[in-house]
Amino acid sequence: MPTVNEGAERDERDGELGAGRVLRLVAGREIGTRLRSRAFQITTALFVVAIAASVLVTTAVGGSSAQRVGVTAVDGTQAAAIGAAARSLDADVEVRTYADAAAGRQAVLDGDIDALVLVAPAAAEVGAGGVGATGGGYRVVVDSDLGDSLTSVLTVAARQAALEGQISALGGDPATVGRAVASAGVAVTALRPQPERDAARLVLGLLAGGLIYISLLIFGPVVAQSVIEEKTSRVVELLLAVIRPWQLMAGKVVGIGVVALGQLVLIGVVGVGLGLATGELDIPAGVAVGSVALALLWYLVGFTMYALMFAAAGALVSRQEDAGGVTAPMIATILIPYVLGISVLPSSPDSGLILTLAIIPLFAPILMPMVIGIGSAAVWQVLLALALTLAWIAVLVWLAGRVYGNAVKRSGTRVALRDALRAA
Repeated sequence: MPTVNEGAERDERDGELGAGRVLRLVAGREIGTRLRSRAFQITTALFVVAIAASVLVTTAVGGSSAQRVGVTAVDGTQAAAIGAAARSLDADVEVRTYADAAAGRQAVLDGDIDALVLVAPAAAEVGAGGVGATGGGYRVVVDSDLGDSLTSVLTVAARQAALEGQISALGGDPATVGRAVASAGVAVTALRPQPERDAARLVLGLLAGGLIYISLLIFGPVVAQSVIEEKTSRVVELLLAVIRPWQLMAGKVVGIGVVALGQLVLIGVVGVGLGLATGELDIPAGVAVGSVALALLWYLVGFTMYALMFAAAGALVSRQEDAGGVTAPMIATILIPYVLGISVLPSSPDSGLILTLAIIPLFAPILMPMVIGIGSAAVWQVLLALALTLAWIAVLVWLAGRVYGNAVKRSGTRVALRDALRAA
C-alpha cells in the first residue's frame, strides 16, 4: 500500500506531466504501433485497391452498355425513328449510318454494330376504299441473335414507319400526326406522392454505412485486444505506476481512433473522388462531400462509443482466448443495424423502423449515415440522434472508466462486471 509521501510524489509527477501530455504520449504510442503493423498496412492497401477497382470496373462495364444499330444511307431517315423508339422504351441505342448494305453487313461481322436495319419495300394492296400500301417493315441482319431489347425497339420503330407510310398514302402529313401523338400523354395526380430517390445517393448511403460497419468490426476489438495484451505482459502495471487508469484508457481510444479515422478518410477520398471523376457518382460534388463528412463525423462518434465499451470489456479478462465472450454483445450491436439497413433501405428508403432505430445511440453510428446519404432523415432526427449518442458517451466515460480502473490490474480469472463496478 503506498504511503502518503509516495502518493504525493505520484500526484506531483502527474501534475508535472499534465493530463494533456500524458494523453498525447499514450495516443502517440498506439498510433505508432498500429501504423507500423503490417496487417494494418496490407488491409488499408487492399481496401483502397478494392474501392478504386470497383469504381473503375463499373465505369468500364457501364460505358459499353449501348447497343449499336446500323442503317444505310438510303434508309437514313429511319435513324430518328429508331432513336425515338429507343427513348420511349428507355433503351440505350446508338445508330450509325453506312454507305450501303454490303458495308453494313461487314460491320455486323466485324462486331462494330449489333444489327443492320434495312427497310423492306411496301406492298400495294387493293381494298374496298381504293388502292393503299402496307408497310414492309424492317429486315434486320445480325451476327447470331438480335436480343429482346433490340427486338422491342425495332418493332416499335417499324410500326411507326408503317403508320407514317399509311398517313402519306392517305394524303396526310406524317410530321403533323407525329407531333400530335408525341404531345399526347397521361397526367397523373398522386394523392400521397412519394419523394423521388436518387439511386446514386442510395448507393452512397449504403456504402458509407458498410464502411463504418467494417471499420468498427476491425478496430473495436483491436482496443480490447490491446488492453488484454498489456494485462498479459504486465506492461499495464508499469504504465499505471506513472499515469492514471483513465489516462491510459483515453489515450488508447484516441490513438487507435486516429488510425481508424485516417484509414476511413483515405478510403472515402479515393472512392468519392474516383466516383465523381468518372461520373459513376451522378450527384453534385457538394452533396457527395457533405454526405462523406457527416459519415466521418458519425464514425468518430460511433468509434468513441464502442471503443470505450471494448476497452472496459478487455479489462475484464486476462487472456485473448476469453476476449470473444466479453466482446460478443458489442459485436452484435454493430452487426444488427447493418443487416437491417442493407435489408430494408434498398426497397423502403423511408422505412419508419429504420428511422426510429437510427435515433438509438447503439444503432445510430451505422444507420444514421445510411439514411443521411439516402436523404430520408430530417434535420431534427439527425440532431436528436447526435444528442442522445453524445449523452450516452458521457455516461460511458464514467462507466467504462470505472470498470477499466478497477479491473485492468486484476489478473487470472475473468472479473465479473458487478465486481468491476464496485469501488476498489
